Amino acid sequence: MNKETKKIIKTILFILALPVVITSCKRDFLAIQPQGQLTETAVAKDPNIAKKLVTGVYNQLYQGGFGNDIHGIIYCFATDVASDDANKGSTKDDQAPEGVGFDSFTTALNSNNFYVNRLWNGHYQGISTANQALVALDKSTFDHVTKRTLIGEVKFLRAYLYFNLVRLFGGVPLVLRVPNGVADANDPAFQTRASKDSVYAAIISDLQYGVDSLPLKGDPGTQVGRATKGAAESLLAKVYLYLKNYQKAYDLTHDVIVSGKYSLISDYSLNFRNKAFDNNQESVFEIQAGEDANCDAAIPFYVVAQGPRVGGIGGWADLGFGLNTPTQNLVNAYEAGDKRLASTVIIIRPDSTVLWDGFVIPARNRVQNSFYNYKAYYGRLVDDFCVSGNTDHLPKNVHIVRYAEVLLINAEAAIQVGHAGDAVTDMGLVRSRAGLTATAVTQLSIWKERRVELAMEQDRFFDIVRQGRAGQILRPLGKAFVDGKNEVFPIPQPQIELSGGKLTQNPGY
Repeated sequence: MNKETKKIIKTILFILALPVVITSCKRDFLAIQPQGQLTETAVAKDPNIAKKLVTGVYNQLYQGGFGNDIHGIIYCFATDVASDDANKGSTKDDQAPEGVGFDSFTTALNSNNFYVNRLWNGHYQGISTANQALVALDKSTFDHVTKRTLIGEVKFLRAYLYFNLVRLFGGVPLVLRVPNGVADANDPAFQTRASKDSVYAAIISDLQYGVDSLPLKGDPGTQVGRATKGAAESLLAKVYLYLKNYQKAYDLTHDVIVSGKYSLISDYSLNFRNKAFDNNQESVFEIQAGEDANCDAAIPFYVVAQGPRVGGIGGWADLGFGLNTPTQNLVNAYEAGDKRLASTVIIIRPDSTVLWDGFVIPARNRVQNSFYNYKAYYGRLVDDFCVSGNTDHLPKNVHIVRYAEVLLINAEAAIQVGHAGDAVTDMGLVRSRAGLTATAVTQLSIWKERRVELAMEQDRFFDIVRQGRAGQILRPLGKAFVDGKNEVFPIPQPQIELSGGKLTQNPGY
């Protein structure tokens, strides 16, 4: 094989033969033992082995820790830090220039920013694993219902990965199958960008399969943590919200609401406490973290990267790197009496700050920053996280969709399709739980409610971009956001080079 052929194969941009990793842990459907190599023959015949293969696709969501990333701290840079919700945090030079680029939209945010490349690689590695699983599942001979359910789960995960990619980069290569050898790997589909519309069409197709194939939450035989019909409907509704297809967004969220499978948990803060409150009645889909002796069944550094950092005169054992810190602008966005603020932002007090588990952060002059992400905190005085005490992999579940967001999607769509009464009901439920009274329900008030309800949950930047307000919101805060450019991030230069120039760059980069 000559050098040029090898280069062409590499342009697929992800690892075609990536082994499925099955992590041993003790949480819900992750509670399995290492299985070694899962052959297509074994998968085809045994539904239990097939389920373990699908678990390997879920495990791809653990990518993070400053390496290839799907929902780790780099993703937080691209979603929270890039928005008005968060600053880079830590010291001035920490994460420079890569993290600084996301914070400021200066020249550090360019095609050679290796964090951008790690977001790309992480998502395509996950897509590769999903595609391989689909090949094996397609050949399965066990019962049809189980087969469709497992395929539906994998397609849900692939859709989520592509939804992230299209929001991060715009049009991207659509890799919906495993290439069949070298010649097939030369197919332009693997090396060039599909249109944004084509990517969204693929996402909709995968999610619709999930809607049609997945069981409802809590149905007999379902396992906590796996994708359900409600999760597929909710994510599909969010996709349609981005596409301004308000009728479909309304219909899908209405179906989730009337299913009776979900409700708001009475205490907002419990969504973000330790495992006793994971997968509660408000949970639609969340990344599952498990517990084992090595404490490695979680997104690495997700908790510790966002933990309060020692600063000033020091003198205490801090909780992390102090990255992705909430802004004063976000704190100011909460109305007086809004209970959500105290559950979203750790506000460092002048004397000391006591966290929910009793951990005491000392006086402000001993701490680097004024605010930290409370939703990423894992109780350090609750001795149940892992035998080894490895705090780099604290087992924190991460919310992708909560029922509160389903209500807000329904509200936003409802006012567009003539169901204002539903929007009033939805907003009333969300605000009442927050300790607030009713407010006039308009598009702008719903957008404001989304911000404070979902703050620091890696949604804000995408939200203000799809609303067409990113520049007007970010420039007054000193961010050098350029309209027509910074709505998406640069295509990584290493990927352009691997493609032999077939991948084109986004405008302005």
